[in-house]
Amino acid sequence: MPHAQQTPRTGPTLIAIDIGNTNIVIGIFRGRTLLSQWRLATQAGRTADEYGLTVRELVRDLKPSTPSEGILSSVVPNLTPVFQDVLNRYFRITPHVVTHESPFGLTIAYPNPEEIGADRLVNAAAGYAAYGGPLIIVDFGTATTFCVVTADGAYRGGVIAPGVGISADALTSRAAKLSKVEWVRPSTTIGRDTASSMQTGVIQGHACLVDGIVRLIQKELGTRCRVVATGGLTSLIEPASECIDTVRPHLTLEGLVLIAERLRHSGDLLARSTGRILPRPRMSTGRPRRSKHPRAKP
Repeated sequence: MPHAQQTPRTGPTLIAIDIGNTNIVIGIFRGRTLLSQWRLATQAGRTADEYGLTVRELVRDLKPSTPSEGILSSVVPNLTPVFQDVLNRYFRITPHVVTHESPFGLTIAYPNPEEIGADRLVNAAAGYAAYGGPLIIVDFGTATTFCVVTADGAYRGGVIAPGVGISADALTSRAAKLSKVEWVRPSTTIGRDTASSMQTGVIQGHACLVDGIVRLIQKELGTRCRVVATGGLTSLIEPASECIDTVRPHLTLEGLVLIAERLRHSGDLLARSTGRILPRPRMSTGRPRRSKHPRAKP
């Protein structure tokens, strides 16, 4: 369960939703303060009513902080209208849907920006706002993605690799004698049994992939970059990696809040609730992970 936190007294209450291929992450914010966050399994076949009832139960106790604004990013096109419907019908909110034209505060130096996953641009916006550039953001999700932002705020592109879960599933499903194991980092590199050998191969192997790609990106740019990690599998890989400087577990949600602020200030965030519909919550937030070098310069 999320940890309790005192409710901030100013600012609108925002519901921010990031729809990924494996998980849907939902955060409730007052200003920039995360009050509560939840992670749901992505199920493309679920209806707006099924998702709506689930989300309504999650935020049932949030009154008087019932969301009055909404923003969502999505890499699952079929679920985008479903969650627009959820917010409309259950919260009376018309959310802003993030596209490559949303106010990221970046120059998108990419030939076809509409091809970039919304979550990658949102991460880049949040990372650049927090640390400046040059910056590499590694997101450990269904895929492991690398996003590169230059010192002058240009989104240059990045790298997409198979994620930890995909790699592990492929290994166990394609090899008859290899069964699923608990994914924890073993104490030695050389495995003395099948389970520890697989653990090293998947976890340390993925960390080496991350470190190697980061080094190649930095060599190509000709400069060292700050490396920020986020995503649901960060805690598995970050301890085995040599290059990750900072962990920001809620980076995507933070980016959605930042974009919502910019839209609000420009008068374009028109998502308002027309009435109260839910009873009052326990305010809470997830515990952030540590940063190896929280104040280090890139």
